[in-house]
Amino acid sequence: MKELDLLKKDWQKNDNSFEQVSEIEIYKMIHKKSSSIVKWILIISILEVLLWTLLNLLFNNDDYFKELKHDEIITYLNILSYFSYGVVLIFIYLFYKNYIAITTTVSTKQLMKDILKTRKTVQFYVWYNLGMIVFYCIIGFTIAFTYNPDVNILREKIVNDGKIMAITIGILLLTIVLLFGIFWLFYRLLYGILLRRLYANYKELKKIDL
Repeated sequence: MKELDLLKKDWQKNDNSFEQVSEIEIYKMIHKKSSSIVKWILIISILEVLLWTLLNLLFNNDDYFKELKHDEIITYLNILSYFSYGVVLIFIYLFYKNYIAITTTVSTKQLMKDILKTRKTVQFYVWYNLGMIVFYCIIGFTIAFTYNPDVNILREKIVNDGKIMAITIGILLLTIVLLFGIFWLFYRLLYGILLRRLYANYKELKKIDL
C-alpha cells in the first residue's frame, strides 16, 4: 500500500481543493487493486478445480472397487463427486459475480459491501473444501475397513481388543487432523494473502468514507 501512503501524504500537504482529487485517486487505485485481487481468486479457484479433476483422472479408484466386488460403491462415490463439483461450480459462479460487481461499481459504499461479500464467499468456499476433505477421509477409512479383505485380521483384532480399537481410532483421527492441517495451510497461503490484501483495501475505503 505504498502508493496509497504517498497519496495521503500529498493530500495532507495540499489545500482543501486538492482533498477531493486525492480521495478520487485513492478510490480509483483501491478499486483497481480490489478488482485485480478478485480476478486472481476466480482464476485460482478454476485452476484448483482443473487440478483436482486431473488428479481424479490419474488416480482412478474404479478398478480397486471392482476388485472388492462392490460396484455399487462406485455409483455412490460418483454421485458424491458430481454433487461436490456442482457446489464448487456454484462457488466459482459466485466469484465471477463478485468480480463483475467489484469491477463495475462506482460507489465507495458499494465497493466496501462487495469486498466484504467476496471475503465471506471465499471463507465459505475454503471451509466447504476442508469439510469435504474430512468427509472423504472418513468415507475412505470406512470403506477400507468394511470391504477390503486385506484388513480382515486387523478388523478381527479391533473387534476383540479394546486397546487396539482405541489405538486404531487414535491413528485415524491423527491422520485426519494432519491432512486437515496441511490443506488448511495450503488454503491459507493460497487465498489468505489475497483476502488480507482485500481487507486492507476495505479499511482504506472506510477511512475515505468517514
